Amino acid sequence: MEKEYMLFADTDCDITPQFAKEYNCGLISMPYSLNGVEVFPYQTTPTFDFEKFYAELRSGAIPTTRGLNPSVYEGYFEPVLKSGKDILYVHFSRAMSGTFAAMDLAIKNLRQKYPDRKICTIDTKGITVCAYAIILEIADLYKAGATMEQLLDWARQEVNKFATYYFVNDLKFLKRGGKVKGVAAFIGNFFGIRPILTMDSNGIMKGVGKVRGLSGAIAKLIEITEKLGEDIKDHKIVIAHSDTLATAQVVEKELREKYGSDLEIDMHLVNPTSACHCGPDGVGITFHAKHR
Repeated sequence: MEKEYMLFADTDCDITPQFAKEYNCGLISMPYSLNGVEVFPYQTTPTFDFEKFYAELRSGAIPTTRGLNPSVYEGYFEPVLKSGKDILYVHFSRAMSGTFAAMDLAIKNLRQKYPDRKICTIDTKGITVCAYAIILEIADLYKAGATMEQLLDWARQEVNKFATYYFVNDLKFLKRGGKVKGVAAFIGNFFGIRPILTMDSNGIMKGVGKVRGLSGAIAKLIEITEKLGEDIKDHKIVIAHSDTLATAQVVEKELREKYGSDLEIDMHLVNPTSACHCGPDGVGITFHAKHR
């Protein structure tokens, strides 16, 4: 039976065209600019050259990001509404970007134009790894035939139970994006101190501690997972990395040693738009938790 609504996600949630095809969902591309060229990931091609992208960041290129305008959102949503279907858009944290003011305006316009259609949203209160973990579970339920109302109910209960903790290698990328203050970036870069960051229950990035060195950062992620984890083996643990596979594999190894070799783990690369802020060599994990 054909669904009465269509699921949407965006590339800032680490969603790829392959994922969108598998789950039959719409994919909104969030842009970035690098070396004077604006890029909409996956919009023109189904693949993305991550090796070239990260090489440019390591060479000193300074990327920037921006939100979408209302007409772009309308361009994604209107054909679906016109076809007689409703929309459920699961997106990255509203608190992280001004793009959602444009989305709100687009939705307002479309509701006036299509008063019989529903447009609902779910704020994952996360970005990259956190948003991906939440969308992964929602997409499985969607594929299994869940109604929009069932998914909205699930989100109200579960979104704040997906905890995310991560570290980055070089705070200058977060500093350029306005995510950390200059002093914090100075300490991190000059003394090898790695802040452990999280996405709180309001969808805001914040620091929860500092550790020295890579091994200390990995150990802290495992420690937090053990402390906060709830029903760990009933949900996938998601690991995302910004072109540092070997480090991510160490995290995976530590988790399997603690929880068992049968632990379900999904590992993937951080999307390019989010990587503009975290930079290369960062690792984050998301797991089902007592709370964020």
